[in-house]
Amino acid sequence: MTSVSTATPPLTGGQFLAQAPDQIFTVEDFGSDENLMIQAADDFSRGEILPIQDRIDAQEPGLMPKLIRQAGELGFCGADTPEPYGGLGLPKNLAARMLEFLSLNASFSVTVGITSGISQVGLTLFGTEELKKKYLPRLTSGEQIGAYCLSEPNSGTDALSMTTRADEKDGKWILNGTKMWISNAQWADQFLVMGKIGGEKVTAFLVERDFPGVSISREEHKLGLKGSSTARVLLENCEVPMENIVHEPGRGHIVAFNALNLGRFKLASMSIGPARQALIYANAYAQDRRQFGAPISSFGLIEEKFARMAAHFYASESAIYRTGALIDEAFDRAHADTSLNPVQRNLRGAEEFAIECSLVKVLSTEAEALIVDDALQVYGGYGFTEEFPIARIYRDCRVSRIYEGTNEINRFFIADRVLRKHREGLFASAQPDSWVGELALEALRRVAAMENPHQSVLGALADLLIFSYAEQSARLRSSRRPDVYVPLARMYAAMIQPRAAAAFQVVTGEAVSLPAPEAYSIRDIAAWVYQTWR
Repeated sequence: MTSVSTATPPLTGGQFLAQAPDQIFTVEDFGSDENLMIQAADDFSRGEILPIQDRIDAQEPGLMPKLIRQAGELGFCGADTPEPYGGLGLPKNLAARMLEFLSLNASFSVTVGITSGISQVGLTLFGTEELKKKYLPRLTSGEQIGAYCLSEPNSGTDALSMTTRADEKDGKWILNGTKMWISNAQWADQFLVMGKIGGEKVTAFLVERDFPGVSISREEHKLGLKGSSTARVLLENCEVPMENIVHEPGRGHIVAFNALNLGRFKLASMSIGPARQALIYANAYAQDRRQFGAPISSFGLIEEKFARMAAHFYASESAIYRTGALIDEAFDRAHADTSLNPVQRNLRGAEEFAIECSLVKVLSTEAEALIVDDALQVYGGYGFTEEFPIARIYRDCRVSRIYEGTNEINRFFIADRVLRKHREGLFASAQPDSWVGELALEALRRVAAMENPHQSVLGALADLLIFSYAEQSARLRSSRRPDVYVPLARMYAAMIQPRAAAAFQVVTGEAVSLPAPEAYSIRDIAAWVYQTWR
């Protein structure tokens, strides 16, 4: 995959406020070989996963590890992991697109996503050569399942308040603590664990399941994701070899947070996978279900739902794969800098577009919620029963706005980071290219002048930044297929403009007049959805 270059070099984080690129990478830019790999992921989901969802939900013994081994044999467990460690070495964008199509069932998606994502990325970016050679091939092959251990019973969003402690004794690290909400806990063979050396220095440790002192508590009884494993990991005088530190003592937060940054980007793709499937299911049902002598797909309010679902999906997809190209370019630039050592290069690449990773995480998980909710509504009462597939998707999608950083903490992160960039003068000559972008930039300037803005103000600023990025991404992509994408981009803009005005009012206390919407046809968009999303 070749990233689409821009007229000027990308600016670090929040670049969309300062200028619009001439082009952005979109899914239309994947080549034929890349699309074959994406199709293989879709075929695997439809052939191996969707037919056995009830067995997955029942956590049939041995089933999930078997599926992960199958996925590993096809390269899905190490798509963007470097080839020397058993991965395919693919660009972030292509790996995320494959993961999107592996996410039609959320329980499998979480399991393979953690194994191929945040359980690996910290080790890949910051681990020693010895650790990478020892542990990564077991994950990329699907032989083993990985887990990421950051949260604790009393430290979730405030992750650095963790109490898991590491002390040196007899040539080993001795870990004590409890990690909570750990995905893959039941099946994981290796855990990336964050603890504090001496109770102070946050450090990342690679812990094997069979190390003395590791145990797993009972499964959590969850609302959704029934087929995934979520449990506490108990560390009681757990013995870890001295060399199993990932990165450096006291710099575990670098490992943890950069793994989360890239994980949020992938989670965006994992979220629109189930949204895609919900839309497909609802389309089939709407064509088949007849009331008053006609299929309900012909009813105006149903057409509106499908047009709305498609517009949200289109904007999220546009923003995700624009971001993936930016991340790929950031790593390419970092790796070309010979003044940096390999770990420094990885750190620079991982950090550069952390803002956009949070943006697309919030955007896509909330689009997923809107799409799945509308899809269930199309089913009417049947959607509220477990006899139809939409119920499982509805239950499963709710957690997307909670894990890998709640959407609230991501909003705070977005606002905080962009305010820092503003104070550094990054947006001094900014000229937004849309009405929403103008509101976002003016809100940024107003908030920057406040001494101690309320979190609701920061959240509203983050919303404006999210809307600006999504609207711009959708609009720039629309030239690829003007007959279909221009109406979708216009409808998305019309939907978010009132929300942007409301967010601006929270920031400033001022009302603004909405611009006249550009023309689009709900009926035409719905007709395209009915024909295409099958």
